[in-house]
Amino acid sequence: MSTESTGAADLGETTAIEFYFRPGCPFCSALRRPLRRNGLPAREINIWDDPAAAARVRSVANGNETVPTVFIGKHALVNPSYRELDAAVRKYAPELLEQTEPAESRPKRALWPFRRRS
Repeated sequence: MSTESTGAADLGETTAIEFYFRPGCPFCSALRRPLRRNGLPAREINIWDDPAAAARVRSVANGNETVPTVFIGKHALVNPSYRELDAAVRKYAPELLEQTEPAESRPKRALWPFRRRS
């Protein structure tokens, strides 16, 4: 589900990924993993620690504190899949893709305990 934010929640011309989460949320963890793995720059904001962040999430989620909620510039995605997030970045902030490391240059993770590093 995605929506555009309005009013005070707009970031203006700034284009960045803001990842609103709540500790212990399995949906947040599921989205955070591919976001980090693919090297997209994101600022993570805990809505339990920041009342203004919780209000911003409510402003685009029909009054609910639905997480994960992701803002890409002024565009909001409420509980998106990684595929939806990637499509939104490609549409609204393609310059962020240029900031990521190519997958082949990132170190491979060991699949412990099944594979040992040499």
